[in-house]
Amino acid sequence: MAGELNGKKILILATNGFEQSELEVPRDRLKAAGAQVDIVSPESGEIKGWDKKDWGRPVKVDKPLSGAKADDYDAIVLPGGQINPDLLRVNKDALALIKAFYDSGKTVAAVCHAPWLLIETGIAKGRKMTSYNSIKTDVINAGAKWEDSEVVTDQGVITSRNPGDLEAFSKKIIEEIREGKHERKAA
Repeated sequence: MAGELNGKKILILATNGFEQSELEVPRDRLKAAGAQVDIVSPESGEIKGWDKKDWGRPVKVDKPLSGAKADDYDAIVLPGGQINPDLLRVNKDALALIKAFYDSGKTVAAVCHAPWLLIETGIAKGRKMTSYNSIKTDVINAGAKWEDSEVVTDQGVITSRNPGDLEAFSKKIIEEIREGKHERKAA
């Protein structure tokens, strides 16, 4: 609904190779709900998406990763695809930013292969989660309780499986942001 997130700021962290719909659908739904949404990346200018089987459309980067702080935002959204989270999970600044959102009790949302980032930060351990099926074993081996559901939420950490889940994923992000900060043990 329009206006649900007026005054809220959302950070979408991505780099080249993000799954096109997994960035665009949440971005568009969050903006439609009234949120300010910033695309943050280690790259400047534009980043290019991956659209199913080939390169997709570029998306404008609003802010460099080096200038982004969790304190300035209410939530972080992590789109998947295979390339995007694989590049980000070896970027210490990206991991530190994700961890800062988590440690401050803010909403952290990851879809498809992006739960790799929750594994790298230690957030996955002990948490109920889902992911793209091909990384199910990675999620389980990281200590998470994996389930095959379109969206799984555990104390403000939201995960979804694939582009078919994006409407439920986006609705859950809006709901969790409206709830505010979440009490949780640091990972």
